[in-house]
Amino acid sequence: MGLPLPSRLEHLIEAADRRRLQGPTGRFAPSPSGPLHLGNLRTALLAWLQARLSGGRFLLRHDDLDLPRQRPGAIEAIEADLSWLGITWDGQPLRQSERTGFYASVLSAFRRGGALYPCRCSRRMLADLSAPHGGWPLYPGTCRDQAVGWGPRQGRLPSWRLRLEPGLLRWREEIGPEGCLEAATQVGDVVLRRADGFLAYHLTSAVDDLLLAVTTVVRGADLWRSTAPQVAVSERLGRPFATSWHVPLWLDERGQRLAKRQAALGLEPLRQEGLDAAAVIGRMAASLELVPTGSRLSAAELLQEMDLASLQVQLRRGAEGLGTLKEGFGIKCPTLRSD
Repeated sequence: MGLPLPSRLEHLIEAADRRRLQGPTGRFAPSPSGPLHLGNLRTALLAWLQARLSGGRFLLRHDDLDLPRQRPGAIEAIEADLSWLGITWDGQPLRQSERTGFYASVLSAFRRGGALYPCRCSRRMLADLSAPHGGWPLYPGTCRDQAVGWGPRQGRLPSWRLRLEPGLLRWREEIGPEGCLEAATQVGDVVLRRADGFLAYHLTSAVDDLLLAVTTVVRGADLWRSTAPQVAVSERLGRPFATSWHVPLWLDERGQRLAKRQAALGLEPLRQEGLDAAAVIGRMAASLELVPTGSRLSAAELLQEMDLASLQVQLRRGAEGLGTLKEGFGIKCPTLRSD
């Protein structure tokens, strides 16, 4: 259920509603913590294909709020890699660091509406109190009904948690498992603002996707569970969350997902081997069986060869093993998938 919002925020949301009616919008939102590895770049390609095949806009947003993890020059390198591959975006690239006023407005509205509460639990305390639930650390609600106060205590401010009531958090999922988790027992009261002042991904991503009129979010399957808290944020703002495509991760020969720490798996080593953009696009597309192995084609040529339905079918085939994300929960959800 939506909360009363400041008029300026309401106007921004209504403007996004109007923009959404004009056509689809997709996005790619990397964190500038280093060079993009091939898994990141393949997801960017899929997000771009989805947006373009839908006849929509494609936005590039840099999630650059986690200052300690940022690397100098990473934003420029990300944009250069995407451009080299022929993955184009509409308008100027966005930076979350330039959008903090939006997040502050939402947090203020949530706090006034009683959707947030202060929490002084440390990570060590939570490690003792809460065992991970399916790989997700479920908050036990220690501070939920305590008068812990919003001000500093011993020089430290509390974190701000989103109060989630029992009930299903559902979203339209096109590729991965059905979008449905139980708020109280599978998600818990997540942090939206950390004690050190840093804003949580759940908040900033949900607010941006709403205000930027994003209609479909394409990202890796490892973020499937993170969608539920973002659904909760969107619903508190009175809107449903965007349609989601949680696509298969690119795994190495040991079955481990590619990561930024494996810097050798970025574009630069491939360029040093003499591979051009057509060869790299072909390798990415072939890894999902979109084209035969050994194909060479540009991003624009791949776009011409694909249609949205075929892309969905192939990605769903590759995502068949992702049902393990929901194993053991026993929750049956009315499907929101549209074929």
